[in-house]
Amino acid sequence: MDAQVLAELRCPVCGEPLDTAPGVLRCPRGHSFDIARQGYVNLSAGRSPHAGDTAQMVAARAEFLDAGHYDFISAAVARAARVAYQGGLVLDAGAGTGRHLAAVLDALPAAPGLALDVSKPALRRAARAHPRAGAALCDTWGRLPVADGSAGVVLDVFAPRNGPEFRRVLRPGGVLLVVTPAADHLRELVERLSLLRVDPDKAERVAASLDGHFAPAGETALSRTLTLSPREARTLVGMGPSAWHSTPVTLPGPVTVTASVRLGVYVERSTSSQPAGGS
Repeated sequence: MDAQVLAELRCPVCGEPLDTAPGVLRCPRGHSFDIARQGYVNLSAGRSPHAGDTAQMVAARAEFLDAGHYDFISAAVARAARVAYQGGLVLDAGAGTGRHLAAVLDALPAAPGLALDVSKPALRRAARAHPRAGAALCDTWGRLPVADGSAGVVLDVFAPRNGPEFRRVLRPGGVLLVVTPAADHLRELVERLSLLRVDPDKAERVAASLDGHFAPAGETALSRTLTLSPREARTLVGMGPSAWHSTPVTLPGPVTVTASVRLGVYVERSTSSQPAGGS
């Protein structure tokens, strides 16, 4: 694991710094955490209430993202991070396969990165996403296993938002970048296949989840029209929340789909009057 990343990790039991030992990370009080052979470290301390995305969902996501369909999202997040970055970790909470994190690290040649997720299949990929990225298993709804003020940028792309913890781990002047689906995201598939719809009050719920900790500093609407093969459409459905609720997709031919998201830039509430980069 990158030394800069390791320096910011903290024991999920006692909060002490961690150091390397054969096959584990260990704190001064003797708590130890296994490093999987795929390269990620389990910092859940046995407290994860759910397993996250399945191996099938993660494989579908990797296939879809590797085809470049959501590269426009990665590129926008990387631009926002490049404008705002002033040092520290790039922390991706709910990182999935780590593709968005890797794009940001490519745009920030000196930055270390850390992928956090509760899904072991996702972390097996995230640990290999970039040479400067570490990966750790944890429940991002709980206390994050990193030091106070360790992150210059926190990424939250289609993931749960833990406002108090995001604020704790951000250094002064840091930014939170949040990507959420817009109301018309994937509307063609939603209507055709009766998939889960985006909550029409999504934007208000996002703002409410961060209120008191962060202030908005900008928002960008991002949209692309995708032409997908039947296999790609099945993969898209299989990688998201509808995978838990729908039967396998069967489509007779190519389908045109609107990918529509919002990229929000947030700063700490106490520093909201300062300029922030992003959109």
